[in-house]
Amino acid sequence: MSTTVFVNFPVKDVQASTEFYEKLGFKKNQEFSDEHASSMVWDDAFSIMVLDHEFYRQFLRNKEITDTTSQSGVLTAFLVENADVVKKIAEAAKANGGDYFSVDMGIPEEQMFSLEVLDPDGNQLEPIWMKTS
Repeated sequence: MSTTVFVNFPVKDVQASTEFYEKLGFKKNQEFSDEHASSMVWDDAFSIMVLDHEFYRQFLRNKEITDTTSQSGVLTAFLVENADVVKKIAEAAKANGGDYFSVDMGIPEEQMFSLEVLDPDGNQLEPIWMKTS
């Protein structure tokens, strides 16, 4: 059995976040979306749920939502086909209200390449390409 991963991000504006992730290459799954949440599908194995704060808070019990503009709670990495896709996602993020930066891992780009991508709410993704053979 394969596993599908759904990462949940708290966002201030579901519609704006939906549009942002569509510009990165994600597709909205209408079946699991409404005014409080959008299911943003990358592929059959990976999706991001963008949830407004009110809805997201229901899953936290006694915890507060982290201010992702100044704190981090999770780094979400996902594999893509090649380094050009990593760069395309990062550039689309920057052009649409997000940002990105690079971390020097000391690994040649011909073996592995990734960028740290931030959405407008500060949630962080790491599209990554790794040479497989």
